[in-house]
Amino acid sequence: MHSRVHTGEKPLSCSVCMKSFSTSTALKRHLMVHTGEKPFICSVCGKSFNQLSHLSEHAKVHTKEKPFICSLCTKSFRNLSSLRLHSRVHTGEKPFRCSVCDKSFNQSGLVTQHLRVHTREKPFTCSLCVKSFHDQNALRMHFRVHTGEKPYKCLLCEKSFSHPSTLRKHSRIHKEKTFNCAHCIRTFPSLISLKAHLHVHAGEKPFKCSLCKKTFNKSSQLKKHSRVHTREKPFSCPLCEKSFSHPSDLVRHSRVHTGENPFSCPLCEKSFSYPSDLVRHSRVHTGEKLFRCSLCDKSFSQSSGLMRHSRVHTGE
Repeated sequence: MHSRVHTGEKPLSCSVCMKSFSTSTALKRHLMVHTGEKPFICSVCGKSFNQLSHLSEHAKVHTKEKPFICSLCTKSFRNLSSLRLHSRVHTGEKPFRCSVCDKSFNQSGLVTQHLRVHTREKPFTCSLCVKSFHDQNALRMHFRVHTGEKPYKCLLCEKSFSHPSTLRKHSRIHKEKTFNCAHCIRTFPSLISLKAHLHVHAGEKPFKCSLCKKTFNKSSQLKKHSRVHTREKPFSCPLCEKSFSHPSDLVRHSRVHTGENPFSCPLCEKSFSYPSDLVRHSRVHTGEKLFRCSLCDKSFSQSSGLMRHSRVHTGE
């Protein structure tokens, strides 16, 4: 039996799928895949496994045992394969190469996932709407739109988010804002966000809809608007039959069911269901008027006020 390790001989074949094995024990273990037999049961949570080694591995979830420690950083892992996989973070090793393009990856699963970019295959479909995704992680992230789950919490304020990238974007609010607007008192953490804001003062709307010629000062606003034409409403409320074209609309709508007004004014007793409503309200206390008319000296606390005023000059 040992000699087969060197010769590669696998004389024992599975009668169901024709896979072959070098030992009868390995064949017996494999047959459980077809029979569904899982004789090894966890005494803590009741989960069952078809191999004792899988049960031993699972037990570490409950004991929180992580005996395999990385020699280059303080991270520890439950098994040796996870440690080997992690070590590629330090070595930069990417042994798995895409057969279509030059990209390479440190995990074989990432290559399989990446190949779907080329094939446009989206095998993971949401059970609550028609959207489908390249990988299971993207589907998991998307599902939080329906459940309202926000596991990524900001350490500096009470806000929480459904996606880590949204938390990273939010965290910039707490950092030092070095880019000042020349037209109002607002400051921004990056030059890109300042440039986007300047469109408000200049009246520029560089993003044009190809179907109705409407223009917008942000690409995200154009993307949201395009759903007016397609009538796409992928974000469904799990508590009623309503669906929405944008995730923020679903979040706002959900507060109809919960009665939640999480954004409170620190200067009076008023509270609001959406942060933009609180920002607009705060100008009642500060007297701040960010929106200045380019044709006269008048300024306004809200963009809608400036828009109404502009008709005095245009005669519209």
